[in-house]
Amino acid sequence: MKIAMIGHKVVPSRRGGIENVLTTLCPMLVEMGHDVTCYNRSSDKVENEYEGTVENRMYKGVRIKKAWTLNVRGVAAMIASFTAAISASFCRYDIVHFHAEGPCAMLWIPKLFGKKCVATVHGLDWQREKWGKGFASKYIKFGEKVLAKHADEVIVLSRAAYDYFKETYDRETTIIHNGVSRPQKKEADIITERFGLSKDGYISVVSRLTAEKGIHYLIDAYKKINTDKKLVIAGDTSDTDDYVRSLKEKAAGDPNIIFTGFVSGDTLTEIYSNSYLNVLPSDLEGMSLCLLESLAYGNALLCSDIPENTSVAEDRAMYFKKSDVDDLADKLKTLCDDRVLVEKLRDGAAEFILNKYSWQDVACATLELYQK
Repeated sequence: MKIAMIGHKVVPSRRGGIENVLTTLCPMLVEMGHDVTCYNRSSDKVENEYEGTVENRMYKGVRIKKAWTLNVRGVAAMIASFTAAISASFCRYDIVHFHAEGPCAMLWIPKLFGKKCVATVHGLDWQREKWGKGFASKYIKFGEKVLAKHADEVIVLSRAAYDYFKETYDRETTIIHNGVSRPQKKEADIITERFGLSKDGYISVVSRLTAEKGIHYLIDAYKKINTDKKLVIAGDTSDTDDYVRSLKEKAAGDPNIIFTGFVSGDTLTEIYSNSYLNVLPSDLEGMSLCLLESLAYGNALLCSDIPENTSVAEDRAMYFKKSDVDDLADKLKTLCDDRVLVEKLRDGAAEFILNKYSWQDVACATLELYQK
């Protein structure tokens, strides 16, 4: 089977959830005997962790093609999905698989050429605050309507998204959750040298720095409590420079709040491996890979009580009321002061999540959908 992937920034990459999914999933599909092509945006480059892994436009058997675009906020994804859709329409693909709602605005193009098209909704992107209520948000909502009407199959990541498409469009979808792999832990080394961090000496959040991720709640809550734990914010802008600037202004004057910028590879592994507590303060999620990874590392987890979090972590996390800084501060203080409770949350977390969410299961379910 020949499959084309459209809608991501670049593969291989950890730059976002979609990129992380495809970097893991596509080589597995190749190993299962299928031909997979990823259309990378021409404006994006592979980050340092993956330098040298792409040779002759191939990554672990996955073909890499460039989708021409302009490196301009708000239009890069739109142009890349258009040029990729045109290219895919003239190639002999059995399946053209679009990822994210915005790129799905171009799904009708390969449909015109008789292609079978699958869409994965990683989240209701038009709700993300960074797009406001202008053209970008309306365009993404248009992409949602296109996929609901024209996609041969639609994949969603949660029951909440399934219910949304059923109630809004009377559209049947298929739930295929993300997966997680067993990580290899590392002792604090790079993070000690670069950021002065030590085992269990910090609270961490690993996230793109966008408003719906709720990092501003976490900074406000952290400043309300007394603790010797540092706060580590691992991530960077996602077309959200103003928001990142506002976060750094909130944290100004507190040397215990550390912004690492974008991290991957051994640095990210060390942050996960040595954190006292991971926090996920999101207002909006599809299915958080950071949540899955936190539990896979056997970490204690504190997250917002949105259904996309509670349905995944179940009783293996502590929850606070979404957007409620005071409740977040109370739960944060409780966990900082109660090492026994933290150890209780850690106990069995890794086996729970690894048994519940497998990339092998994701690959098999995706292929079953393609064959259907």
